[in-house]
Amino acid sequence: MATVELTKDNFDEVVGEDDFVIIDFWADWCGPCKQFAPVFEQGSETHTDITFAKIDVDAQPELAGAFEVQSIPTLAIVREKVLVFQQAGALPENTFEDLIGQARGLDMEEVKKDAESPNAAPEGE
Repeated sequence: MATVELTKDNFDEVVGEDDFVIIDFWADWCGPCKQFAPVFEQGSETHTDITFAKIDVDAQPELAGAFEVQSIPTLAIVREKVLVFQQAGALPENTFEDLIGQARGLDMEEVKKDAESPNAAPEGE
């Protein structure tokens, strides 16, 4: 599947309709982003059942702000409209593949239940 360019105009449609979306926050001037781009593209060709999307942080600052992106590249995984992973830094191919496998293996009913719990820790804590 080809990589989708996410904008504030199509974000809700893409993320709302697709159950598994991997998002790469990037910029064309970013060296590590350029390094990670082929790994991301290979992932999109290998995992055709997953939506791979890119957000240019310079063109879409609102989306970068909504995800509190502090450095790029930043990778985010959204499953069934729930942010299940977010991390800055370019990943090597084997680590990226492992991450995709872990995200596939999540019990989303459990994740959603945990997210609704009043004692749930904020993402990343």
